[in-house]
Amino acid sequence: MKLLIQNGRVMDPASGLDEVCDLAVAAGRIVSLKNVPADFTPNKIIDASGCIVSPGLIDLSARLREPGHEHEGMLGSELSAAVAGGITSIVCPPDTDPVLDEPGLVEMLKFRAEKLHQSRVFPLGALTRNLQGEALVEMVQLTEAGCVGFSQAEVPLASTQVLMRALQYAATFGYTVFLRPQEIHLGRGVAASGPLATRLGLSGVPVAAETIALHTIFELVRTTGARVHLCRISSAQGVALVAAAKAEGLGITCDVSINSLHLTDVDIGYFDSRMRLDPPLRQQRDRDAIRRGLADGTIDALVSDHTPVDEDAKTLPFAEAEPGATGLELLLGLACKWGSDGDVGLMRALAVVTSEPARVLGTALGTLEASVGRIVKGGVADLCVFDPASEWTVEPAALRSQGKHTPFSGHSLPVRVRWTVVGGQVAYEAGH
Repeated sequence: MKLLIQNGRVMDPASGLDEVCDLAVAAGRIVSLKNVPADFTPNKIIDASGCIVSPGLIDLSARLREPGHEHEGMLGSELSAAVAGGITSIVCPPDTDPVLDEPGLVEMLKFRAEKLHQSRVFPLGALTRNLQGEALVEMVQLTEAGCVGFSQAEVPLASTQVLMRALQYAATFGYTVFLRPQEIHLGRGVAASGPLATRLGLSGVPVAAETIALHTIFELVRTTGARVHLCRISSAQGVALVAAAKAEGLGITCDVSINSLHLTDVDIGYFDSRMRLDPPLRQQRDRDAIRRGLADGTIDALVSDHTPVDEDAKTLPFAEAEPGATGLELLLGLACKWGSDGDVGLMRALAVVTSEPARVLGTALGTLEASVGRIVKGGVADLCVFDPASEWTVEPAALRSQGKHTPFSGHSLPVRVRWTVVGGQVAYEAGH
């Protein structure tokens, strides 16, 4: 298919490109940028006047719920939500049922996702068999099957020895290990420790649950030389420790969720279970530090932390409700809202959901590695065309995701996706 995108403001954070120009696509690649040949005959023309053309978004943390949790989400519904949000690549954790610890399971997931012709799916393999924290998986085989890294998802490793061996194994082959820093014994509460949790009578998760885990991870990185991506940093102290580790030269990257970037524990209100999240919402000083860290590059990427939860599991007393929220369709809007609210600018707001996540994944993307998350001649045509002047209100019932619970219900977001292009094909068009 030949596609011509005309009159759009093309913004590419990786190169700094920001100008109104045309863009031609053929055979899934960008064949011309700025100067489209007069003899280029497209099958479809997109008039992007007044719109911004950016690289397709890359989400480093989104649960698709299939296999095993189809009552909360299906590949079809969640990938449809992704392209509606301008997301062209998704990294999914391994905590499906069964767990992604066998090559056949990874290959089946990728096969099913590819048949839908929507967002690209990049699975993380389990770090240990069945996420039980004992026997290591065959990382080489899982990588050959399509895994872009390895993770324990939300299951902390009890054994530091097992974690060290896993990092040694990963370092030998240059694989990235995705870890959410959470000390296993301190992280069992349902809200962030502090005055609000005490007043509401909710069991607390202290900041030390994150910082102790970070100290352990950093020491093991020093020992093994492994490359580690820290998932969903949530505290000011955590941000400071990451900054120090990066200054030291450790092979560390990290991300933060849209929830921690915009919300605080005060938003829990009177036990609002939509705010039951992992990691828990912390205080304003933590949110402010996270915003600064994302702006200055201490935090590399912003993620949706998309975790659809069904009605029965969410409409329970706060402490009993299942943690999680839908977020795929909100990622771009909340990134741009942060960019404008904090005077960070649109280019940085786009970078943390495009070029920076691509840099985190690096060579694990294989043949896509050189161009995904970028707009470059000859590169893969994964694109998001959005209207920066079109506000919309988050109405859960209107979301494409099977999960309708979000802490941002009723919030006004500043941009609206008009078209999403994946591999040169229009995967989403507003109104269709």
